[in-house]
Amino acid sequence: MTQQFAERATNVAPTGARNADLCDLVRILEDQNRHKLDVIAPAAALHFREGNLHVEGIESLITEDGVTEVDGIYRPTGVADEGISDKLRIPLAYLRRMRAENVPLLDENVNAWLREEPERRFMLRAFRGDSGPGVPPGEGVARALLSDSYKLMDNFDMLLAALDGVRQSGHPTRVTGCDLTDRRMYVRVESEAVAVQACELLRGYRSPFDGRSGDELPMISAGFVITNSEVGAGAYTITPRAVIQVCRNGLTETKDVMRAVHLGGKQDEGVVSWSGQTQRKTLELITSKTADAVRTFLSREYVEAKVRQVEAAAAKTLAEPTKTIEHVTKTLSIGAEAKDMILSHFVRGGQMTAGGVMQAVTSTAQTLTDADQAAALEALALPALTAAAAHG
Repeated sequence: MTQQFAERATNVAPTGARNADLCDLVRILEDQNRHKLDVIAPAAALHFREGNLHVEGIESLITEDGVTEVDGIYRPTGVADEGISDKLRIPLAYLRRMRAENVPLLDENVNAWLREEPERRFMLRAFRGDSGPGVPPGEGVARALLSDSYKLMDNFDMLLAALDGVRQSGHPTRVTGCDLTDRRMYVRVESEAVAVQACELLRGYRSPFDGRSGDELPMISAGFVITNSEVGAGAYTITPRAVIQVCRNGLTETKDVMRAVHLGGKQDEGVVSWSGQTQRKTLELITSKTADAVRTFLSREYVEAKVRQVEAAAAKTLAEPTKTIEHVTKTLSIGAEAKDMILSHFVRGGQMTAGGVMQAVTSTAQTLTDADQAAALEALALPALTAAAAHG
């Protein structure tokens, strides 16, 4: 897999990575932290102009490191537009159409609803832009518009706390890949020291990537994926994830996920900054919960039990595989393009069973360039197995 990185603009922190290694993820998160601006602002201080969010009248933050200017122009991401739609109750499809076809109408709509409740407060999560030639000070990116009670649990802090929990668990592990999107951070962790045989599950299966045989390498490693969102797109989670060694397909078991939600109390107006004590207590809890989750998910007994649970359904032979895949993708609301890819991977995998459908879903997920779509598709692998076995 190749690493892919994306930047919102040349003067703003990088915002994306696909299949990056841990060092690259840390570098990006550190750069983002240098650009972050989180502020509680009343509706009266916000308005749209030319499709961008303007902040005016918020007091600057003065610290020993200097002055943090808040007022400025912030270009909304797609995630921020979703938050604006939700908070102002503007239908999202309509908001997107206005942005694409009639920006003055977008400005008019947003500003009208902001004026309805001028005292209502929001949390704006943004990236400040670097000042320089041709770059106005304060111009940056609006990442999200959230409730003023949203609890900041930032990716970098959560990652360090989680990795500390992994270390405290005592299990030998390695980070096999990291993704970062406008919505979420994903960190995949695996322990090849905790591997079980799955001969029945992988009988007759071939990797669609290089043709290697599951009969020759019928091993599944224990693992998990760490996920966090800084923009209201989900809780901090640790989800167990088995890795099929012959093809690197991942099976996530969402029923057993460990969560920590971003809920807190109301915060004062102005730039948001955690107190050291508040932050320390939250991160200590994350570290402790992570260590407990890792001890559970990286136990041989846990992985063996999960493998046994899926073997019976996976062995179900499919009389009409194409129709079954049509049924599965329709049932799970998987789009036509992904459906075609799943069918192709199913044929190359060579398993004419419900388990073959499951494998095709997970191998297809590996090939998607959008990390959020890839994670969502991988999470559908076990439901796809159930639906395929039932359809026959």
